[in-house]
Amino acid sequence: MVATGTVPAPGQAARGAPERPLVRVGLLGCGNVGSALARLLLTDAKGIAERTGLELQLHKVAVRSLSKPRDVPGIEPLLTADPAQVVADPAVDVVVEVMGGISPARDLLLAALQHGKPVVSANKELLANHGGELWDAASASGVDLLFEASVAGGIPLIRALRESLAGERIRRVMGIVNGTTNFILSRMTTSGATYQEALAEAQGLGYAERDPAADVEGFDAAAKAAILANVAFGAKVVAGDVYREGISGIGAQDIQAATRLGFAIKLLAMVEADDQGQLGVRVHPAMVPQSHPLASVHGSYNAVFVEGEAVGQLMLLGRGAGGLPTASALLGDLVDAAHNLATKGAARKIPLREVTIKPIDDLRCPYYLSLWALDRPGVLSSIAGVLGRHQVSVRSMEQDAPEPGPGSPPGGEGEARLVFVTHPACERDVQACLGELERLDAVRRTGALIRVVGP
Repeated sequence: MVATGTVPAPGQAARGAPERPLVRVGLLGCGNVGSALARLLLTDAKGIAERTGLELQLHKVAVRSLSKPRDVPGIEPLLTADPAQVVADPAVDVVVEVMGGISPARDLLLAALQHGKPVVSANKELLANHGGELWDAASASGVDLLFEASVAGGIPLIRALRESLAGERIRRVMGIVNGTTNFILSRMTTSGATYQEALAEAQGLGYAERDPAADVEGFDAAAKAAILANVAFGAKVVAGDVYREGISGIGAQDIQAATRLGFAIKLLAMVEADDQGQLGVRVHPAMVPQSHPLASVHGSYNAVFVEGEAVGQLMLLGRGAGGLPTASALLGDLVDAAHNLATKGAARKIPLREVTIKPIDDLRCPYYLSLWALDRPGVLSSIAGVLGRHQVSVRSMEQDAPEPGPGSPPGGEGEARLVFVTHPACERDVQACLGELERLDAVRRTGALIRVVGP
């Protein structure tokens, strides 16, 4: 039951003024993001109350270690090593989860929802795999499940899709939703760094983990793409449904070629509906025209581009990670949940429906392809023959200066790097073409295959 506080609402005198609702918060997790949120609630309680008309009181905080020092004034008396104690505490009105992972977070949040406690979460992995189950539990109890911080950090993306664009027929959501990979690709573009050099810099700055696979191989972005499919399209999509490629195969030569050709390489999460009602959900590196707004998003920033039938094109840009930006998104959800709890309301639920996921083989778009081939007469003709047999039409081609082949004697046969940009082609045909090219004696090796995004 929500209690009432004693501080008057904004603009009202203390005497005779109605009391503000007092909402007690249970926090699961107190790492970088959890600490930032706890600090906001404990040090800016008066300001939050004046801005929102709500008394948000941090009541209990679950942590892994009680002995770990924490730079959050006044938090020590609130700590417990038992997260179930936070959920079960009858004084806790709203549960905020930033502990991450699926277990025990799933069971804890289900228990909170089943006991009628709204939940605010930043857990993209959990939501991307068990979001439907959690939403059903929230609906059954008539309370909120809010997760703004799960996709784009401090960017108010979920709220925009869920509320401002609720009646819009969304055609495509496409964006940079992983700051680590955007930082790496940006450094490779602006400084000429290799992938390994840019990754090491990202790790040194704390943008990338010691094991960076979740970011650089696209797992993080794929989970976020699934959530975007849920919210923007009302589609039952889980992380395993998302086609995924990472950026570890992108080399400095690809970055340089993209720049010469008028593109920037970005790791994009894309969800788009076709005219047959199929939904394409994928994460992969993409060549973005330099005239497109996403091409100018650098460093660790995130940006999401939304295309709707009536609204046209929108882009939201901001810090996609970090303690304070993510805590800001959590606080916004917490205010909504607390207000709805106090007024016995709840956010609009998103009904999820079964959809047909469009296979990546059916994708049709232009492609960038690079390969190394022997520099001798007739090679280009044989390569063109392979492209033609697979209905892959070339829009442009460039050739780097020949280099000596591995182990070649002076004056021996060299290799040339060929770069092709195709007209729109079917992924199935392009992959078959690539396989045949790899079997040509004159082709020494193939490089990156990168899809090109239209303006």
